[in-house]
Amino acid sequence: MRGKYKSEILFQLRNALCRRRISSSPFFAFLRRFSPPEKLNHKHNITLTEFRFQGVNQSSHFLHSLTAPDRNSLGHHKQSAVDVHNVLKNHRGSSPEEIERILEKCGIVLTEGMILEVVNRNRSDWKPAYTLSRLIRIQSVYLSSSSVYNEILDVIGKMRRFEEFHQVFDEMSKRDAKTYEVLLNRYAAAHKVDEAVKVFERRREFGIEDDSVAFHGLLKWLCRYKHVEFAETLFCSRGREFGGCDIKAMNIILNGWCVLGNVHEAKRFWKDIIASKCRPDVVSYGTMINALTKKGKVGKAMELYRAMWETGRYPDVKICNNVIDALCFKKRIPEALGVFKEMGEKGCSPNVATYNSLLKHLCRIRRTEKVWELVEEMERKGGSCSPNDVTFGYLIKYSQKPQDVDSVLERMRKNMCEMTSDLYNLVFRLYVQWGDEEKAREVWNEMERSGLGPDQRTYTVKVHGLHTKGKIGEALKCYREMMSRGMVPEPRTEILLNQVMAKPKEEDDKKLRLNSTEDETEVVMNYT
Repeated sequence: MRGKYKSEILFQLRNALCRRRISSSPFFAFLRRFSPPEKLNHKHNITLTEFRFQGVNQSSHFLHSLTAPDRNSLGHHKQSAVDVHNVLKNHRGSSPEEIERILEKCGIVLTEGMILEVVNRNRSDWKPAYTLSRLIRIQSVYLSSSSVYNEILDVIGKMRRFEEFHQVFDEMSKRDAKTYEVLLNRYAAAHKVDEAVKVFERRREFGIEDDSVAFHGLLKWLCRYKHVEFAETLFCSRGREFGGCDIKAMNIILNGWCVLGNVHEAKRFWKDIIASKCRPDVVSYGTMINALTKKGKVGKAMELYRAMWETGRYPDVKICNNVIDALCFKKRIPEALGVFKEMGEKGCSPNVATYNSLLKHLCRIRRTEKVWELVEEMERKGGSCSPNDVTFGYLIKYSQKPQDVDSVLERMRKNMCEMTSDLYNLVFRLYVQWGDEEKAREVWNEMERSGLGPDQRTYTVKVHGLHTKGKIGEALKCYREMMSRGMVPEPRTEILLNQVMAKPKEEDDKKLRLNSTEDETEVVMNYT
């Protein structure tokens, strides 16, 4: 086994040295000026021993011991969480008692913060979370609150392991409002509406004294998972128990119908709100306007928007953003700019989302002058209007040449905006489209260095780019590498692969037919 570890370490060292050589590229160095610090990828950890490449000017070294005395407390805490995570992953079939012995040999003592860190490392796997709940009991780990158990419950419930879910819940000595939320969320998500109602009936156990707050929580989670009709029936039958007019509960149900995309039912319930003693508030209007704009009913949405101003219910920035985005989508740019101007005049300050809605559509129609005017305004205002990764994403997306990308990246650096995986993929796709292999390779390597990729999107772009250039062998190799990393290919990539694999068969069939025809001709000639 030791030889295997040595080979793995040498392989990683070669990769690190290769990346060091690549980093001499000017473009690569430029990207590194504002990219986030390197994130450690623990996917390929070798049990509990780990190799890290420390950079160009630092000597590489090994971390042999889990309890190295020179670690600072924060680093030690995080590394211990990584080690516990790896033990749970590599000994998945082991009993909690066996896991405890392994941790003891490694000198790891579980703490509340460490357990939270481990649970949050993989929220899509119930087994480590459940094992940790067993270890808490075995080791009598001190917990200052119910936070750890709430997170464990949430993960187990997400995977719908309700036997383990109930077991962990029954063992909890402390329960709070967050526990109540987790139970409602996971029961409603699993369509166990009766169980969710039973949790509501037990609300006092969670320290919830305000009945209306508990009722709103129940309605919210029922509507979140499409049980809107049930929620409305519950509201009609029990709503009066918790006071008279309850516009907040009505808004939750209205939003439920809107999220379902059922505008007909949303309009019906809107009329019920108008007819009731409750007056629709800003949230009611905003919910209805959002639903109408999503369905493309911009005219009706604008009527409600104007009615808000007229009745003294001033729209907030979120409502204005919805209206602006809907108008832009319908190519009614002058009206959108009019709403934007009106916001400033009536004291509704725009935010970065407002500007981004305008920029997205202005970039698309190549209104370059107006685009840069708005970007400069964002930079001038700063604060909530400062350009973010979404802003620069639109500017990069509609770049027409490599120099445009360089200038956007430089501007991004000046605004202290960090690269994201979305931006890396966007830049990579553009360089592949432009046929700039060198810069595409540099972006790929920088993604690896920063820990932000390459991901499924990057591989997809590379596979299709190689195929377009006729490099079928390299495309297949890249596809196999993507599959080996556990990435699911897009349907279009699978279609492409099937076409590639079918071509050799077609060529073989063609050759076979040609050979068959030649043989027949030879037979006929011999016969004659």
